[in-house]
Amino acid sequence: MMIFSNIYITQPLLPTLVNDFSITKLEANWSLTITTFTLALSLLVYGALSDALGRKHLMFYSMISTVLATLALSIVTDYSHFLLLRAIQGFCLGGLPAIAIAYMSDEFSKKALLAAVGFYIAANTLGGIGGRLAGGYFGGWLGLEDTFQIMAMWSLVIVAAFWWLLPASTQFTRQPVNLKKMLRAIQGHLSNPVLIIAYLIGSLNFMIFMNQYSYITFVLADLPYSLPPFWIGLLFLTYLSGTLASTVSGYIAGRFSQSRAMMLGIVIFMIGTLTTLQDSLIGIVSGFFINAFGFFLCHSQLSSWVSRYAPQNRATASALYLVFYYLGASVGGLYLNPFWEWHEWIGVVTGSIIVLGVTLTGCWFLARHEE
Repeated sequence: MMIFSNIYITQPLLPTLVNDFSITKLEANWSLTITTFTLALSLLVYGALSDALGRKHLMFYSMISTVLATLALSIVTDYSHFLLLRAIQGFCLGGLPAIAIAYMSDEFSKKALLAAVGFYIAANTLGGIGGRLAGGYFGGWLGLEDTFQIMAMWSLVIVAAFWWLLPASTQFTRQPVNLKKMLRAIQGHLSNPVLIIAYLIGSLNFMIFMNQYSYITFVLADLPYSLPPFWIGLLFLTYLSGTLASTVSGYIAGRFSQSRAMMLGIVIFMIGTLTTLQDSLIGIVSGFFINAFGFFLCHSQLSSWVSRYAPQNRATASALYLVFYYLGASVGGLYLNPFWEWHEWIGVVTGSIIVLGVTLTGCWFLARHEE
């Protein structure tokens, strides 16, 4: 929860950043883009280091570094310094996502592991919602400085609980970093056209999904809605339909196939995107509920599909999926900005449908591979 709340705390604050720093909407969106970009780059680094240095201590130090970066964000007055700190924060944040499941696989029984991973994935979603709600509420009430101070203090409490409650590693076996072996595994996955298609589907879907939320904040902050940050933050409760989608995705894949379940998710995503073109606030919110269901239905199936169809080095294959996933989020603002400049939200919807048509085609290729 702590990791994902720190990542997404700035998303409902994008209109506030525009006003406080006198920047453009695209520049404001960089506050999220740069964090997800450095997070993506850090994942493979932390994974390799944890095999050599251990799990718990590395997670702890990355989280402490995150707290310091968040606290520093509360005192900056220059936007370039703000972005630099968000970049550092993103790299620090990658420690736990890269290592946590490896730690649990080492230490927990198979039955406990299944329960723990379920809680862990649920907390990812809740952390994303909580960070956005906190950003919207405290940002509208107290301003940027106090918002980051509160997030830093809350994060510090979580880190203290993490250190106190998490058992020390007892099953961990230190392994030297084998750079050549890791690079061979990465090269093998990147030369596999089927895996590349899967990586690009996940990357492009998340590129659209996350950045739609960024651009809709400007729509809701402007006339005729004129919503304050707190009410904009409430929009992110629509993620809860994604939690439901993840829960039922196994049942849906059992009735069809994983690739066809992905295709269904993308079609639902497209329907939700078109639904947001309504002028009413209820219509926009309904569209985002539909979007979240469709996106997470596809994402939950795609992430497991990668692990299932990677011929070897499946942990590295899954790590690469996450790298592509977060890199997609990083470039989405740049892709959608010309569409926004062209026709604002109608333009964003147009750009979204184009990309979703591409990912739907990609899923069709994966379906042929399954047959």
